[in-house]
Amino acid sequence: MVLRRFLILRRSRSFRLEGRTAAHPAACLFRFAALFLILSLALAALPARADDFAAAVLGLAEEGFPAKQKAIVALAKSGDPRAVPILQALRDDRLRRMPDGSVVIVATTGGTTRLTHAATGRDIAGILPDSLDRIIVNNRLRGAIEAALGSLTLFSPDRAVRLSAAQEALKRPTADAALPLEQALAAERDGEVRAALEQGLAAVRLFSGGKDEMLAAIRALGATTDPQAKNLLDAFRAKPDLDAGLRQAAEAAIASIDGRLLWTGLAANLFQGISLGSVLLLAAIGLAITFGVMGVINMAHGEMIMTGAYAAFVVQQLFRTFLPPEWIDAYLLVAVPVAFLFAGLLGVVLERCLIRFLYGRPLETLLATWGVSLILQQAVRSIFGSPNKEVSNPGWMTGGFDLMGGFTVTWNRLYIILFCFVVLGALALILNRTSFGLHMRAVTQNRDMAAAMGIRTARVDALTFGLGSGIAGMAGVALSQIGNVSPNLGTIYIVDSFLVVVFGGVGNLLGTLVGALSLGIVNKFLEPVAGAILGKIVILAAIILFIQWRPRGLFALKGRTADA
Repeated sequence: MVLRRFLILRRSRSFRLEGRTAAHPAACLFRFAALFLILSLALAALPARADDFAAAVLGLAEEGFPAKQKAIVALAKSGDPRAVPILQALRDDRLRRMPDGSVVIVATTGGTTRLTHAATGRDIAGILPDSLDRIIVNNRLRGAIEAALGSLTLFSPDRAVRLSAAQEALKRPTADAALPLEQALAAERDGEVRAALEQGLAAVRLFSGGKDEMLAAIRALGATTDPQAKNLLDAFRAKPDLDAGLRQAAEAAIASIDGRLLWTGLAANLFQGISLGSVLLLAAIGLAITFGVMGVINMAHGEMIMTGAYAAFVVQQLFRTFLPPEWIDAYLLVAVPVAFLFAGLLGVVLERCLIRFLYGRPLETLLATWGVSLILQQAVRSIFGSPNKEVSNPGWMTGGFDLMGGFTVTWNRLYIILFCFVVLGALALILNRTSFGLHMRAVTQNRDMAAAMGIRTARVDALTFGLGSGIAGMAGVALSQIGNVSPNLGTIYIVDSFLVVVFGGVGNLLGTLVGALSLGIVNKFLEPVAGAILGKIVILAAIILFIQWRPRGLFALKGRTADA
Protein backbone atom coordinates (compact mmCIF):
# COMPACT_ATOMS: atom_id res chain seq x y z
CA MET A 1 0.00 0.00 0.00
CA VAL A 2 2.80 2.37 0.87
CA LEU A 3 4.67 1.46 -2.34
CA ARG A 4 1.55 2.12 -4.41
CA ARG A 5 1.10 5.60 -2.88
CA PHE A 6 4.75 6.40 -3.54
CA LEU A 7 4.43 5.41 -7.21
CA ILE A 8 1.26 7.54 -7.62
CA LEU A 9 2.91 10.53 -5.96
CA ARG A 10 6.01 10.24 -8.14
CA ARG A 11 3.90 9.89 -11.27
CA SER A 12 1.90 13.01 -10.37
CA ARG A 13 5.10 15.05 -9.74
CA SER A 14 6.50 13.83 -13.05
CA PHE A 15 3.33 14.97 -14.78
CA ARG A 16 3.56 18.41 -13.27
CA LEU A 17 7.21 18.70 -14.18
CA GLU A 18 6.48 17.51 -17.71
CA GLY A 19 3.74 20.09 -18.04
CA ARG A 20 6.02 22.82 -16.73
CA THR A 21 8.74 21.64 -19.10
CA ALA A 22 6.34 21.71 -22.01
CA ALA A 23 5.35 25.27 -21.19
CA HIS A 24 8.93 26.42 -20.62
CA PRO A 25 9.90 27.30 -24.24
CA ALA A 26 6.93 29.65 -24.60
CA ALA A 27 7.63 31.32 -21.26
CA CYS A 28 11.28 31.68 -22.20
CA LEU A 29 10.34 33.26 -25.52
CA PHE A 30 8.01 35.73 -23.79
CA ARG A 31 10.66 36.71 -21.24
CA PHE A 32 13.29 37.13 -23.94
CA ALA A 33 10.96 39.36 -25.94
CA ALA A 34 10.20 41.52 -22.87
CA LEU A 35 13.88 41.84 -22.01
CA PHE A 36 14.70 42.74 -25.59
CA LEU A 37 12.00 45.40 -25.58
CA ILE A 38 13.29 46.92 -22.34
CA LEU A 39 16.88 47.00 -23.60
CA SER A 40 15.77 48.53 -26.89
CA LEU A 41 13.86 51.26 -25.10
CA ALA A 42 16.83 51.96 -22.82
CA LEU A 43 19.23 52.13 -25.73
CA ALA A 44 16.83 54.38 -27.59
CA ALA A 45 16.54 56.66 -24.58
CA LEU A 46 20.28 57.23 -24.29
CA PRO A 47 20.67 59.29 -27.49
CA ALA A 48 17.47 61.12 -26.66
CA ARG A 49 18.84 62.06 -23.24
CA ALA A 50 22.13 63.13 -24.82
CA ASP A 51 20.17 65.13 -27.40
CA ASP A 52 18.15 66.77 -24.59
CA PHE A 53 21.36 67.78 -22.78
CA ALA A 54 22.88 69.19 -25.97
CA ALA A 55 19.65 71.04 -26.75
CA ALA A 56 19.59 72.55 -23.24
CA VAL A 57 23.19 73.72 -23.67
CA LEU A 58 22.33 75.29 -27.03
CA GLY A 59 19.38 77.02 -25.35
CA LEU A 60 21.84 79.04 -23.27
CA ALA A 61 22.93 80.80 -26.47
CA GLU A 62 19.41 82.01 -27.30
CA GLU A 63 18.82 85.76 -27.48
CA GLY A 64 15.90 86.06 -25.07
CA PHE A 65 16.26 85.73 -21.31
CA PRO A 66 13.16 83.48 -20.96
CA ALA A 67 14.74 80.96 -23.35
CA LYS A 68 17.97 81.00 -21.35
CA GLN A 69 16.06 80.47 -18.11
CA LYS A 70 14.23 77.53 -19.65
CA ALA A 71 17.59 76.03 -20.65
CA ILE A 72 18.98 76.56 -17.13
CA VAL A 73 15.97 74.78 -15.62
CA ALA A 74 16.38 71.92 -18.11
CA LEU A 75 20.05 71.50 -17.16
CA ALA A 76 19.10 71.48 -13.47
CA LYS A 77 16.45 68.81 -14.04
CA SER A 78 18.84 66.66 -16.05
CA GLY A 79 20.98 65.92 -12.99
CA ASP A 80 23.98 65.62 -15.28
CA PRO A 81 27.24 66.56 -13.51
CA ARG A 82 28.52 68.01 -16.81
CA ALA A 83 26.05 70.87 -16.32
CA VAL A 84 27.90 72.18 -13.23
CA PRO A 85 30.96 73.69 -14.99
CA ILE A 86 28.71 75.04 -17.75
CA LEU A 87 26.46 76.90 -15.31
CA GLN A 88 29.46 78.10 -13.33
CA ALA A 89 30.98 79.49 -16.52
CA LEU A 90 27.66 81.19 -17.35
CA ARG A 91 27.56 82.74 -13.90
CA ASP A 92 31.19 83.94 -14.15
CA ASP A 93 30.76 85.40 -17.67
CA ARG A 94 32.99 82.72 -19.25
CA LEU A 95 30.47 81.31 -21.71
CA ARG A 96 30.70 82.30 -25.40
CA ARG A 97 28.61 81.74 -28.54
CA MET A 98 30.30 80.34 -31.66
CA PRO A 99 29.29 81.52 -35.17
CA ASP A 100 27.51 78.22 -35.72
CA GLY A 101 25.45 78.72 -32.54
CA SER A 102 27.34 76.23 -30.37
CA VAL A 103 28.47 77.15 -26.83
CA VAL A 104 32.06 77.12 -25.57
CA ILE A 105 33.64 77.62 -22.13
CA VAL A 106 36.56 80.02 -21.71
CA ALA A 107 39.10 79.06 -19.02
CA THR A 108 42.31 80.96 -18.25
CA THR A 109 45.06 79.25 -16.24
CA GLY A 110 48.61 80.54 -15.86
CA GLY A 111 48.11 83.16 -18.57
CA THR A 112 46.93 80.55 -21.09
CA THR A 113 43.38 80.73 -22.44
CA ARG A 114 41.61 77.50 -23.33
CA LEU A 115 38.32 77.02 -25.22
CA THR A 116 36.21 73.91 -24.53
CA HIS A 117 33.05 72.82 -26.29
CA ALA A 118 30.37 72.94 -23.56
CA ALA A 119 28.28 69.98 -24.72
CA THR A 120 31.05 67.56 -25.72
CA GLY A 121 34.01 68.75 -23.62
CA ARG A 122 36.45 68.70 -26.57
CA ASP A 123 39.08 71.43 -26.92
CA ILE A 124 38.77 74.06 -29.62
CA ALA A 125 41.92 75.63 -31.12
CA GLY A 126 42.57 78.50 -33.48
CA ILE A 127 39.82 80.82 -32.21
CA LEU A 128 40.31 83.95 -30.12
CA PRO A 129 37.83 84.38 -27.23
CA ASP A 130 37.44 88.09 -28.01
CA SER A 131 36.05 87.23 -31.44
CA LEU A 132 33.13 85.31 -29.91
CA ASP A 133 29.86 86.71 -28.60
CA ARG A 134 29.34 86.87 -24.83
CA ILE A 135 26.28 85.16 -23.39
CA ILE A 136 24.63 87.83 -21.23
CA VAL A 137 22.69 87.09 -18.02
CA ASN A 138 20.65 89.36 -15.76
CA ASN A 139 19.98 89.23 -12.01
CA ARG A 140 16.97 86.95 -12.42
CA LEU A 141 19.03 84.47 -14.41
CA ARG A 142 21.79 84.62 -11.79
CA GLY A 143 19.28 83.56 -9.15
CA ALA A 144 18.14 80.69 -11.40
CA ILE A 145 21.79 79.67 -11.94
CA GLU A 146 22.45 79.55 -8.21
CA ALA A 147 19.33 77.48 -7.65
CA ALA A 148 20.31 75.12 -10.48
CA LEU A 149 23.84 74.71 -9.13
CA GLY A 150 22.39 74.01 -5.69
CA SER A 151 20.17 71.21 -7.02
CA LEU A 152 23.00 69.72 -9.11
CA THR A 153 25.45 69.65 -6.20
CA LEU A 154 22.97 67.85 -3.94
CA PHE A 155 24.40 64.56 -5.19
CA SER A 156 28.07 65.46 -4.87
CA PRO A 157 30.32 62.82 -3.23
CA ASP A 158 31.73 65.58 -1.02
CA ARG A 159 29.67 65.90 2.18
CA ALA A 160 30.52 69.59 2.62
CA VAL A 161 29.32 70.35 -0.93
CA ARG A 162 26.03 68.51 -0.33
CA LEU A 163 25.50 70.34 2.95
CA SER A 164 26.18 73.71 1.31
CA ALA A 165 23.76 72.88 -1.51
CA ALA A 166 21.04 71.90 0.96
CA GLN A 167 21.53 75.14 2.89
CA GLU A 168 21.39 77.08 -0.37
CA ALA A 169 18.04 75.45 -1.14
CA LEU A 170 16.72 76.85 2.16
CA LYS A 171 17.88 80.36 1.22
CA ARG A 172 16.46 80.28 -2.34
CA PRO A 173 13.46 77.93 -2.43
CA THR A 174 12.04 77.34 -5.93
CA ALA A 175 9.37 74.94 -7.14
CA ASP A 176 11.84 73.27 -9.53
CA ALA A 177 14.05 72.25 -6.60
CA ALA A 178 11.41 69.97 -5.03
CA LEU A 179 12.17 66.87 -7.11
CA PRO A 180 16.00 67.04 -6.72
CA LEU A 181 15.59 67.60 -2.98
CA GLU A 182 13.30 64.59 -2.65
CA GLN A 183 15.72 62.42 -4.60
CA ALA A 184 18.70 63.64 -2.59
CA LEU A 185 16.81 63.07 0.68
CA ALA A 186 15.99 59.50 -0.32
CA ALA A 187 19.67 58.77 -1.01
CA GLU A 188 21.26 60.76 1.85
CA ARG A 189 22.65 58.92 4.90
CA ASP A 190 24.38 61.74 6.80
CA GLY A 191 22.21 63.07 9.64
CA GLU A 192 23.19 66.73 9.39
CA VAL A 193 22.80 66.82 5.61
CA ARG A 194 19.41 65.07 5.89
CA ALA A 195 18.21 67.70 8.36
CA ALA A 196 19.31 70.49 6.00
CA LEU A 197 17.60 68.75 3.06
CA GLU A 198 14.37 68.41 5.04
CA GLN A 199 14.44 72.12 5.87
CA GLY A 200 15.11 73.01 2.23
CA LEU A 201 12.26 70.77 1.05
CA ALA A 202 9.94 72.33 3.64
CA ALA A 203 10.92 75.81 2.38
CA VAL A 204 10.09 74.77 -1.21
CA ARG A 205 6.71 73.33 -0.23
CA LEU A 206 5.92 76.42 1.86
CA PHE A 207 5.61 78.53 -1.31
CA SER A 208 4.68 75.98 -3.98
CA GLY A 209 2.79 73.15 -2.27
CA GLY A 210 -0.84 72.50 -1.47
CA LYS A 211 -2.50 73.64 1.76
CA ASP A 212 -1.68 70.43 3.61
CA GLU A 213 1.92 70.58 2.40
CA MET A 214 2.13 74.22 3.47
CA LEU A 215 0.88 73.37 6.95
CA ALA A 216 3.40 70.53 7.23
CA ALA A 217 6.17 72.87 6.02
CA ILE A 218 5.17 75.51 8.59
CA ARG A 219 5.35 72.93 11.37
CA ALA A 220 8.73 71.68 10.14
CA LEU A 221 10.25 75.16 9.86
CA GLY A 222 8.72 76.24 13.17
CA ALA A 223 10.56 73.42 14.96
CA THR A 224 13.97 74.89 14.06
CA THR A 225 16.02 77.77 15.45
CA ASP A 226 17.39 78.87 12.07
CA PRO A 227 16.88 82.64 11.52
CA GLN A 228 16.57 81.91 7.79
CA ALA A 229 13.49 79.76 8.50
CA LYS A 230 12.00 82.65 10.47
CA ASN A 231 12.62 85.01 7.54
CA LEU A 232 10.85 82.61 5.18
CA LEU A 233 7.86 82.37 7.51
CA ASP A 234 7.77 86.17 7.79
CA ALA A 235 7.69 86.47 4.00
CA PHE A 236 5.01 83.77 3.79
CA ARG A 237 2.88 85.49 6.45
CA ALA A 238 3.08 88.80 4.55
CA LYS A 239 1.36 87.36 1.44
CA PRO A 240 -1.84 89.42 0.90
CA ASP A 241 -4.13 86.58 -0.23
CA LEU A 242 -3.01 84.04 2.40
CA ASP A 243 -5.54 81.74 4.03
CA ALA A 244 -6.38 82.73 7.62
CA GLY A 245 -5.51 79.29 8.98
CA LEU A 246 -2.12 79.31 7.25
CA ARG A 247 -1.42 82.83 8.52
CA GLN A 248 -2.27 81.81 12.08
CA ALA A 249 -0.06 78.71 11.84
CA ALA A 250 2.83 80.81 10.46
CA GLU A 251 2.49 83.33 13.32
CA ALA A 252 2.51 80.51 15.88
CA ALA A 253 5.62 79.02 14.26
CA ILE A 254 7.38 82.41 14.30
CA ALA A 255 6.55 82.84 17.99
CA SER A 256 7.93 79.36 18.67
CA ILE A 257 11.18 80.18 16.84
CA ASP A 258 11.48 83.49 18.74
CA GLY A 259 11.15 81.66 22.05
CA ARG A 260 13.82 79.12 21.14
CA LEU A 261 16.10 81.86 19.82
CA LEU A 262 15.75 83.68 23.14
CA TRP A 263 16.79 80.63 25.14
CA THR A 264 19.54 79.87 22.65
CA GLY A 265 20.88 83.41 23.02
CA LEU A 266 20.82 83.12 26.81
CA ALA A 267 22.70 79.80 26.65
CA ALA A 268 25.25 81.25 24.22
CA ASN A 269 25.80 84.32 26.44
CA LEU A 270 26.19 82.09 29.49
CA PHE A 271 28.81 79.97 27.74
CA GLN A 272 30.64 83.05 26.47
CA GLY A 273 30.52 84.51 30.00
CA ILE A 274 31.97 81.35 31.53
CA SER A 275 34.62 81.33 28.81
CA LEU A 276 35.57 84.96 29.54
CA GLY A 277 35.47 84.25 33.27
CA SER A 278 37.84 81.32 32.87
CA VAL A 279 40.29 83.56 30.99
CA LEU A 280 40.04 86.19 33.73
CA LEU A 281 40.51 83.50 36.35
CA LEU A 282 43.69 82.24 34.70
CA ALA A 283 45.00 85.78 34.44
CA ALA A 284 44.09 86.64 38.06
CA ILE A 285 45.11 83.48 39.97
CA GLY A 286 48.80 84.37 39.98
CA LEU A 287 48.04 87.96 40.92
CA ALA A 288 45.84 86.80 43.78
CA ILE A 289 48.72 84.73 45.17
CA THR A 290 51.42 87.42 44.94
CA PHE A 291 49.17 90.22 46.07
CA GLY A 292 47.68 88.18 48.88
CA VAL A 293 50.92 86.76 50.29
CA MET A 294 53.30 89.66 49.81
CA GLY A 295 51.04 92.67 49.36
CA VAL A 296 52.89 93.58 46.15
CA ILE A 297 50.98 95.52 43.51
CA ASN A 298 52.61 93.86 40.52
CA MET A 299 51.92 95.96 37.42
CA ALA A 300 54.21 93.63 35.42
CA HIS A 301 51.82 90.70 35.90
CA GLY A 302 50.30 91.36 32.47
CA GLU A 303 53.74 91.05 30.90
CA MET A 304 54.12 87.62 32.52
CA ILE A 305 50.98 86.64 30.62
CA MET A 306 52.49 88.13 27.47
CA THR A 307 55.75 86.16 27.85
CA GLY A 308 53.75 82.93 28.20
CA ALA A 309 51.96 83.68 24.93
CA TYR A 310 55.26 84.33 23.17
CA ALA A 311 56.65 81.11 24.64
CA ALA A 312 53.78 79.27 22.90
CA PHE A 313 54.67 81.05 19.65
CA VAL A 314 58.36 80.05 19.94
CA VAL A 315 57.52 76.41 20.69
CA GLN A 316 55.17 76.33 17.70
CA GLN A 317 57.88 77.68 15.40
CA LEU A 318 60.40 75.15 16.72
CA PHE A 319 57.97 72.30 16.03
CA ARG A 320 57.38 73.58 12.50
CA THR A 321 61.10 73.96 11.81
CA PHE A 322 62.72 70.88 13.35
CA LEU A 323 60.01 68.22 13.70
CA PRO A 324 57.84 66.31 11.19
CA PRO A 325 54.60 68.06 10.20
CA GLU A 326 52.43 65.40 11.84
CA TRP A 327 53.84 66.37 15.26
CA ILE A 328 52.59 69.98 15.13
CA ASP A 329 49.39 69.18 17.04
CA ALA A 330 51.50 68.27 20.09
CA TYR A 331 53.23 71.64 20.39
CA LEU A 332 50.67 72.96 22.88
CA LEU A 333 51.39 70.13 25.32
CA VAL A 334 55.03 71.26 25.36
CA ALA A 335 54.25 74.98 25.37
CA VAL A 336 52.33 74.86 28.68
CA PRO A 337 55.23 73.63 30.89
CA VAL A 338 57.74 75.75 28.94
CA ALA A 339 55.67 78.90 29.54
CA PHE A 340 55.25 78.02 33.22
CA LEU A 341 58.99 77.53 33.74
CA PHE A 342 60.05 80.59 31.75
CA ALA A 343 57.56 82.99 33.35
CA GLY A 344 58.18 81.45 36.78
CA LEU A 345 61.96 81.90 36.54
CA LEU A 346 61.43 85.45 35.32
CA GLY A 347 59.23 86.09 38.34
CA VAL A 348 61.81 84.66 40.75
CA VAL A 349 64.54 86.85 39.21
CA LEU A 350 62.29 89.90 39.45
CA GLU A 351 61.49 89.23 43.11
CA ARG A 352 65.11 88.56 44.09
CA CYS A 353 66.57 91.51 42.19
CA LEU A 354 63.95 94.21 42.77
CA ILE A 355 60.80 93.53 44.70
CA ARG A 356 62.38 92.14 47.92
CA PHE A 357 63.90 95.57 48.56
CA LEU A 358 60.49 97.27 48.36
CA TYR A 359 58.35 95.24 50.78
CA GLY A 360 56.08 97.42 52.88
CA ARG A 361 56.14 100.23 50.28
CA PRO A 362 53.23 99.52 47.91
CA LEU A 363 53.54 102.77 45.95
CA GLU A 364 57.21 102.08 45.16
CA THR A 365 56.43 98.49 44.10
CA LEU A 366 53.66 99.78 41.81
CA LEU A 367 55.99 102.24 40.09
CA ALA A 368 58.88 99.78 39.89
CA THR A 369 56.84 96.95 38.41
CA TRP A 370 55.20 99.38 35.96
CA GLY A 371 58.68 100.30 34.75
CA VAL A 372 59.54 96.59 34.46
CA SER A 373 56.40 96.07 32.36
CA LEU A 374 57.54 98.79 29.93
CA ILE A 375 61.00 97.22 29.71
CA LEU A 376 59.55 93.78 28.97
CA GLN A 377 57.23 95.16 26.30
CA GLN A 378 60.08 96.92 24.55
CA ALA A 379 62.30 93.83 24.81
CA VAL A 380 59.61 91.74 23.12
CA ARG A 381 59.22 94.36 20.37
CA SER A 382 62.97 94.32 19.78
CA ILE A 383 63.10 90.50 19.56
CA PHE A 384 59.84 89.62 17.78
CA GLY A 385 58.75 92.93 16.28
CA SER A 386 55.59 94.95 16.86
CA PRO A 387 53.16 93.11 14.50
CA ASN A 388 50.89 90.47 15.96
CA LYS A 389 52.03 86.87 15.90
CA GLU A 390 49.64 84.11 14.97
CA VAL A 391 49.53 80.97 17.11
CA SER A 392 47.40 78.35 15.39
CA ASN A 393 45.09 75.97 17.19
CA PRO A 394 46.03 72.28 17.14
CA GLY A 395 43.74 70.04 15.16
CA TRP A 396 42.03 68.75 18.29
CA MET A 397 41.15 72.32 19.32
CA THR A 398 39.82 73.42 15.92
CA GLY A 399 36.14 73.71 15.10
CA GLY A 400 33.27 72.93 17.43
CA PHE A 401 29.91 71.22 17.69
CA ASP A 402 26.32 72.44 17.50
CA LEU A 403 24.84 72.01 20.97
CA MET A 404 21.48 73.35 19.82
CA GLY A 405 20.29 75.23 16.79
CA GLY A 406 22.25 78.46 16.52
CA PHE A 407 24.49 77.72 19.53
CA THR A 408 27.89 76.35 18.58
CA VAL A 409 30.41 75.38 21.26
CA THR A 410 33.97 75.83 20.00
CA TRP A 411 36.59 73.34 21.09
CA ASN A 412 39.25 75.94 21.94
CA ARG A 413 36.95 77.76 24.38
CA LEU A 414 35.80 74.50 25.94
CA TYR A 415 39.36 73.25 26.45
CA ILE A 416 40.38 76.59 28.00
CA ILE A 417 37.52 76.31 30.52
CA LEU A 418 38.61 72.76 31.44
CA PHE A 419 42.27 73.82 31.61
CA CYS A 420 41.35 76.70 33.92
CA PHE A 421 39.64 74.42 36.41
CA VAL A 422 42.49 71.89 36.24
CA VAL A 423 44.98 74.66 37.10
CA LEU A 424 42.73 75.89 39.91
CA GLY A 425 42.41 72.37 41.34
CA ALA A 426 46.17 71.75 41.14
CA LEU A 427 46.84 75.06 42.89
CA ALA A 428 44.32 74.22 45.62
CA LEU A 429 46.11 70.90 46.20
CA ILE A 430 49.48 72.68 46.44
CA LEU A 431 48.16 75.19 48.96
CA ASN A 432 46.33 72.66 51.14
CA ARG A 433 48.27 69.39 50.80
CA THR A 434 51.96 70.36 50.64
CA SER A 435 54.44 71.81 53.11
CA PHE A 436 55.10 74.69 50.74
CA GLY A 437 51.39 75.52 50.77
CA LEU A 438 51.36 75.33 54.57
CA HIS A 439 54.28 77.75 54.77
CA MET A 440 52.63 80.07 52.25
CA ARG A 441 49.40 80.17 54.26
CA ALA A 442 51.36 80.75 57.45
CA VAL A 443 53.20 83.71 55.92
CA THR A 444 49.89 85.04 54.59
CA GLN A 445 48.25 84.94 58.03
CA ASN A 446 51.16 86.24 60.11
CA ARG A 447 54.55 86.85 58.53
CA ASP A 448 56.39 87.66 61.79
CA MET A 449 55.08 84.61 63.62
CA ALA A 450 55.94 82.37 60.66
CA ALA A 451 59.51 83.74 60.67
CA ALA A 452 59.72 83.14 64.42
CA MET A 453 58.66 79.50 63.85
CA GLY A 454 61.62 78.98 61.52
CA ILE A 455 59.91 79.42 58.17
CA ARG A 456 62.20 81.07 55.62
CA THR A 457 59.88 83.84 54.55
CA ALA A 458 62.25 85.18 51.91
CA ARG A 459 62.34 81.78 50.20
CA VAL A 460 58.55 81.53 50.44
CA ASP A 461 58.23 84.98 48.89
CA ALA A 462 60.46 84.09 45.93
CA LEU A 463 58.75 80.77 45.28
CA THR A 464 55.32 82.33 45.69
CA PHE A 465 56.12 85.10 43.23
CA GLY A 466 57.55 82.51 40.83
CA LEU A 467 54.42 80.33 41.18
CA GLY A 468 52.13 83.27 40.48
CA SER A 469 54.20 84.33 37.48
CA GLY A 470 54.31 80.77 36.13
CA ILE A 471 50.52 80.50 36.29
CA ALA A 472 50.33 83.82 34.44
CA GLY A 473 52.58 82.31 31.76
CA MET A 474 50.17 79.37 31.36
CA ALA A 475 47.34 81.90 31.08
CA GLY A 476 49.25 83.46 28.18
CA VAL A 477 49.35 80.09 26.41
CA ALA A 478 45.58 79.79 26.80
CA LEU A 479 45.04 83.33 25.53
CA SER A 480 47.17 82.61 22.45
CA GLN A 481 44.52 80.06 21.38
CA ILE A 482 41.70 82.60 21.19
CA GLY A 483 43.48 85.67 19.79
CA ASN A 484 46.67 87.09 18.35
CA VAL A 485 49.86 87.49 20.36
CA SER A 486 51.20 91.03 20.66
CA PRO A 487 53.44 93.04 23.03
CA ASN A 488 50.29 94.74 24.41
CA LEU A 489 48.55 91.48 25.30
CA GLY A 490 49.17 91.85 29.03
CA THR A 491 47.81 95.38 29.30
CA ILE A 492 44.43 94.16 28.03
CA TYR A 493 43.95 91.88 31.06
CA ILE A 494 45.87 93.56 33.89
CA VAL A 495 43.02 95.89 34.93
CA ASP A 496 40.44 93.10 34.78
CA SER A 497 42.77 90.89 36.83
CA PHE A 498 42.97 93.50 39.60
CA LEU A 499 39.19 93.90 39.52
CA VAL A 500 38.76 90.14 39.95
CA VAL A 501 41.22 89.99 42.86
CA VAL A 502 39.74 92.96 44.70
CA PHE A 503 36.14 91.86 44.10
CA GLY A 504 36.67 88.24 45.15
CA GLY A 505 38.98 88.88 48.09
CA VAL A 506 42.74 89.32 48.12
CA GLY A 507 44.60 86.00 48.28
CA ASN A 508 41.46 83.81 48.32
CA LEU A 509 41.13 81.22 45.55
CA LEU A 510 37.40 80.71 46.03
CA GLY A 511 36.86 84.46 45.90
CA THR A 512 38.97 84.69 42.75
CA LEU A 513 36.89 81.93 41.12
CA VAL A 514 33.56 83.52 42.03
CA GLY A 515 34.76 87.01 41.10
CA ALA A 516 36.12 85.96 37.69
CA LEU A 517 33.03 83.97 36.67
CA SER A 518 30.69 86.70 37.96
CA LEU A 519 32.48 89.45 36.06
CA GLY A 520 32.69 87.36 32.89
CA ILE A 521 28.99 86.40 32.87
CA VAL A 522 27.72 89.87 33.80
CA ASN A 523 29.96 91.44 31.14
CA LYS A 524 28.62 89.15 28.39
CA PHE A 525 25.00 89.80 29.37
CA LEU A 526 25.58 93.56 29.50
CA GLU A 527 27.35 93.82 26.12
CA PRO A 528 24.24 93.24 23.92
CA VAL A 529 22.28 95.82 25.93
CA ALA A 530 24.79 98.55 26.76
CA GLY A 531 27.68 97.86 24.40
CA ALA A 532 31.20 96.69 25.21
CA ILE A 533 32.60 100.01 26.50
CA LEU A 534 29.56 101.14 28.45
CA GLY A 535 29.21 97.63 29.90
CA LYS A 536 32.75 97.78 31.31
CA ILE A 537 32.04 101.23 32.77
CA VAL A 538 28.92 99.90 34.49
CA ILE A 539 30.86 96.96 35.93
CA LEU A 540 33.65 99.23 37.16
CA ALA A 541 31.16 101.56 38.86
CA ALA A 542 29.40 98.59 40.46
CA ILE A 543 32.69 97.22 41.84
CA ILE A 544 33.62 100.65 43.27
CA LEU A 545 30.28 100.76 45.10
CA PHE A 546 30.74 97.17 46.26
CA ILE A 547 34.19 97.92 47.68
CA GLN A 548 32.69 100.78 49.65
CA TRP A 549 30.42 98.24 51.29
CA ARG A 550 32.92 95.35 51.60
CA PRO A 551 36.48 96.69 51.38
CA ARG A 552 38.02 93.20 51.65
CA GLY A 553 35.93 91.64 48.88
CA LEU A 554 33.54 88.72 48.89
CA PHE A 555 35.81 86.30 50.79
CA ALA A 556 38.21 88.15 53.07
CA LEU A 557 41.32 86.46 54.45
CA LYS A 558 41.55 85.91 58.20
CA GLY A 559 44.62 86.41 60.34
CA ARG A 560 46.49 89.08 62.20
CA THR A 561 48.23 90.41 59.11
CA ALA A 562 44.98 90.41 57.17
CA ASP A 563 43.18 92.22 59.98
CA ALA A 564 45.93 94.81 60.37
